[in-house]
This record gives sequence, structure tokens and C-alpha cells, in this order.
Amino acid sequence: MYTYNRLSTALVASFAIALTGCIQNDLPYPHIQPNFTDIEVSNLLSAPVIDSISRNITLKFDEAADLENILIESYRLNPEGSRVVSPDLGKSLDLSEPLNVTVALYQDYVWTITAVQNIERYFSVGSQIGSSVIDPVTHTVTAYVPEGMDMTQISVEQIKLGGTTSVMTPDLNGATVDFAKPVTVTVDEFGRSTSWSIVVEESQVNVSIVRVDAWTNVAWLYGAAEAGKDNGFEYKVAGDADWTRVPPEWIDIDGGSFTARLIHLSPNTVYQVRASSDSEFTAPMTFTTGLETQLPNGSFDEWWQDGKLWNPWAQGGTPWWGTGNKGAVTVGQSNTVPTTDTPFGEGFAAMLQSKMIIIKFAAGNMFSGDYLRTVGTNGVLGFGREFSQRPTKLRGYLKYDCKPISSVSSEFNRDEWIGKPDTAIVYIALTDWAEPYQIRTEPKNRQLFDSQAPEVIAYGRVQYGETVPEYIPFEIELEYRDTHRKPSYILVVASASKYGDYFTGGNGSVLCIDDFVLDYDY
Repeated sequence: MYTYNRLSTALVASFAIALTGCIQNDLPYPHIQPNFTDIEVSNLLSAPVIDSISRNITLKFDEAADLENILIESYRLNPEGSRVVSPDLGKSLDLSEPLNVTVALYQDYVWTITAVQNIERYFSVGSQIGSSVIDPVTHTVTAYVPEGMDMTQISVEQIKLGGTTSVMTPDLNGATVDFAKPVTVTVDEFGRSTSWSIVVEESQVNVSIVRVDAWTNVAWLYGAAEAGKDNGFEYKVAGDADWTRVPPEWIDIDGGSFTARLIHLSPNTVYQVRASSDSEFTAPMTFTTGLETQLPNGSFDEWWQDGKLWNPWAQGGTPWWGTGNKGAVTVGQSNTVPTTDTPFGEGFAAMLQSKMIIIKFAAGNMFSGDYLRTVGTNGVLGFGREFSQRPTKLRGYLKYDCKPISSVSSEFNRDEWIGKPDTAIVYIALTDWAEPYQIRTEPKNRQLFDSQAPEVIAYGRVQYGETVPEYIPFEIELEYRDTHRKPSYILVVASASKYGDYFTGGNGSVLCIDDFVLDYDY
């Protein structure tokens, strides 16, 4: 889970100072990162996720956990001699915000414990239109019902505003309540009380389109109507006479809210949509689909060589793909180069080679963006290219010659990593960055891409930890966290060594990639 007179005193002090100035301890302490290998906590929904790369522990709690009073039952550190400096993990911890934990062996390292807890909250009444708006920050609930209802006799079908151990006073479940004015309830949990204000209002419309999120071959339709009725959507190309009913299997219904994923649309086309509830229809709403934009030089056929430096674009052309070659050629040769070994025997593919270059490991890589500069022996990159469309998949071809890990960063436990198979990775992300994201590999000033960062709208990846001797097709489906946010940048990264940012991987690992294509439909 440790009597002299003033003269002699002055002489001794002077002698000590002299010795201090002459004798230096030039023996460096080894850089060995202490790692958490296990942690036990009650009320977890799944096993702890311990990431020694980012030094982060993620704990996913159920609703019965009090995040302000978490007790860690046990933990293990590796290697032997590692210790927690602060805080005291034997005491109750407040994990309502990420908690930094300082761990030391020869130097201090900061780990972060992050708690995740999703409280399911809901409120619904009879004949409700749409979904309730529940704000856990302001502790307010708003629901809508059709005009003309008796607001003093509203039937509450279900309500839950706290965790599974919470008690609500008064209990409104199944009650008929006077909502002519806001109703206040108190939720008690873990000795703390929270007051919620609940408002039920009359809606002037019985069916509405909440919004339309138009992509390229896909559109997301959001509607609201009275629960229990035949609710749905119709659509058509603008100017056509006939409406097409959205198939029921494309629609998800949640009480008075309903959402449709409309697929197989044409790009750059104007459509109209209307929501329906029984025999009532909204006025048509118009939307325009996006473009089928592809990745420049996604075939990797365009290259030019400037001395030792290979560039994945035509001479005189506009760079789109970046590599680590500018860093590699300062002490050696380019390690991302064209190859005629392609899936279909024509054109070029990109060959990404991980290798030791003089004294440092360099991962073969390619990314959308620019290699900005070299600081010492470390690279500074600008990740991402401007992009505003919303693809659904990245497809392509790859082959991989996997070598055992031979180079290990001093931040890692060498015994745990050395000799394990290297890992190739290809990933894609859509973000709403204001500018390209700067990547810095220098350990003391490191900044890397985080797929869980709030600016990431969608993400997907494939990775291979074994040799793939012949080209195979791969497909990455983007997982969107929001259908409404519009991206400003696209990031596509391929590397022969997944942990190359940490100068860790197998000397001789080679990833070949070709024919990257974006899909826009499901």
C-alpha cells in the first residue's frame, strides 16, 4: 500500500563552505517512474483504468458512491520503494474534482485520479410534449404539456433527481400535482440537501422540430410532440411534390421526444423535413447537406525529395500530410518514405519505419499537419488541418512488420516493456480547435493529443500488435459525441510505433499505408 568559541565556530563554518564549493555530486539519480499497478475502491461500475502513459487513474462509480467521501481500500505501486507523498490515500478523499497525487521513487511524479459518475435524472408527466429540461447546476426542471390542460391536476408519471440512495421530499412519483406555479422538492443524500424547482408550462404547439443537424449523406432530426401519439418525420428534396415517410426503424422515441437518423442522402442538396404527430404536421424546415470532401493525397502517390528529406506532396504543391522526417534527417535519413509495394501493384504507398537514429528512437509516422521545428532532439508538431465536414468512417489498406520493443523511455518500467510486441496505430479525430494543436515530445514540456479532450467531437482508431504480412483493408467508424457541433479541424495519424511520442518502440517496425478514403454514410 518510515561547546566551541566564536573563532573556532567561524573557522569550521568557513571550512564547510569551502568544501561545499569544491565537492560536487555529479552522480545523477535514475529516472524511474513509479506506477500504480492496482487500486481497490467500493462502488465501482468497472475495473479501474490505470494509464501509466498519461499517469491517470479513472474510476467509474455507480450512483451509490459519495464522490466527496471516497475511501481507497488498497493500492499497489511498482517498483519497490515507490511511495505516495501526498495526499494521504488512507483518509477520505474528495473526488468531485480530479485529484492530483504525488508519487515518488527518486523523483516526484504527479498522477491524477479522475472520478466519473453519471446520475440518471428524469421527470415526466402525462401528455407531455418533448423531453424535460433538467439542469443539475441550477437545480431546475422544466416540462411542457398541451394548451388547455388543467395545470392544477398534472399527473407525475416518474421523477428521479438524485442518486439511488437519495430521498425526495415530497415524493411526487405517481402523484397528481398542482403546477399552476413552480413546485419545490428537496433531495437529501449523504447528509446534504438540495432544493429543486420544477416548472410545467403549456406549449402553444403540439408538434415541433427541435433542430436538424445536416451532415453530408446523413441528417439528424430532433422532434417534440405529445407522448403516446404517432410521432415521426417526412422528408423530400426541395421542389419535389411527394413526401417520404422516415422509416420507423430509423427513429428513436423517448416519451414526447423523438430522433431520426436520416441516411442515404445526396451531398450538397437542399432538402425539406416536417415533423408529424397523428394528423398534425409542422411547417417544413429546409436544410442543405454537406460536401464529400476527401483527404488530399490520400492515395499517397505524390512525393518529392529535397536532399535526404522525403515530402508526401508534389514538388511545388501544398503540404497537407506531415512526417517526422525533418527531425530524422538532422542526424540520419528520412524514415517515412514512398514505396512501390502497394495493395494493387500500382502507384505508391507510404512506408513508415521505426528505427534507432544514432542515439534516439524515431517512430515512423504520418499525420495531417506540419512538422514545426526541432528542439534539441525533440520534435514540435502542428496537428490538424482545417476541415468542416462530418464523415462517418475512414477506410484504407495497411500491412505491418511488427518487431519487439527494443527502446524504452526512462519514464517507463523497462522490465515491463522490453521485448513486448510493438503496436501500429491509425486514428482519426474531428475537433473544434481554434488553431492546429501543438504537440511537444520533450519530456519536461510534453504535450500530446488526448482523445478524451473536450475539443474532440468524434474519434476512432485501429491498432495492431502483431505482424500483418499482406495488405488488408481496414475501416474506422467515427464515434461522435455530439451530432450538432461542427468541426473546424481533422486529424489523421498513422504510426509504426504507438508509443513513439515517448521514444518507445521496436527498431525495424514498419507500417505501410495506402488509399485512405472518407465515407459519409451509414
